[in-house]
Amino acid sequence: EFDSEARKQGVFKVETNGDNYVAVVGLPDPRYDHALVMAQFAQRCLGRFRDLMKELELSLGPGTAKLGMRIGMHSGPVTAGVLRGERQRFQLFGDTISTARQLESTGVRNM
Repeated sequence: EFDSEARKQGVFKVETNGDNYVAVVGLPDPRYDHALVMAQFAQRCLGRFRDLMKELELSLGPGTAKLGMRIGMHSGPVTAGVLRGERQRFQLFGDTISTARQLESTGVRNM
């Protein structure tokens, strides 16, 4: 669901790691509206998550509603690289990524 929304809005999915979905706007080509696009993407993902929780609650029971989603966003420079190994993947590093992860980990669910 999030991947198709990302493609529609020009958001680049970097990776999923456990329950984290890492995405960027403005790479490799800078965009003046990167913050707006990412905020709209996050809002749409949260809306889709809420819809999914309602559907699951009907089929799996009321405990399903306890699931939550947190979002962390930050704007700034990043360092990009390809990690090699069994499965090559693209990854982002730097203070911007660390700040976004910190905001996500301490954020309020479903806001």
